[in-house]
Amino acid sequence: MAQISPNKVVTITYDLSVTDENQEKVLVESAEEDAPMVFLFGQSGLPEEFERQLDGKQAGDTFNFSLTPEQAYGDYDQQAVVDIPKNVFEIDGKIDDEMVQVGNFLPMADNQGHHMQGKIVDIGADTIKMDFNHPLAGMVMHFDGKVAEVREATREELDHGHVHGEGGHQH
Repeated sequence: MAQISPNKVVTITYDLSVTDENQEKVLVESAEEDAPMVFLFGQSGLPEEFERQLDGKQAGDTFNFSLTPEQAYGDYDQQAVVDIPKNVFEIDGKIDDEMVQVGNFLPMADNQGHHMQGKIVDIGADTIKMDFNHPLAGMVMHFDGKVAEVREATREELDHGHVHGEGGHQH
């Protein structure tokens, strides 16, 4: 039976909870059997400690572990919340009110062309306040799940650095 190791395609199901301000666990995400998480181990872009916790497991194994902000997406950075002039969001002189709404995530690029996701947190008269922190920044994350499948990655998956086919990237 294949064990999780670099360049294996891993399929897992899990519940992700975070610790709220009252130190209680709150479920924020589930990956169920009908829509599992599938990733290329060692090239997933997931936190290093997340992969370390799964290393060596095989299909049928369960897991239960927590990640601190330092092990995951870092502390919440107040400097990652910025005001952006409204005209940046204009297309042909108009703002798309469907797209530019509080709570929406928008793809953005900084002055160096780095791509990132920002969440709209406030719309002012002249500016739009966006939060570029990872949605799970500053949170302790608790994973409780099961390894559903471990298989060898195909040459194409290794060349592309991601999973193809069911649960993966479609070209």
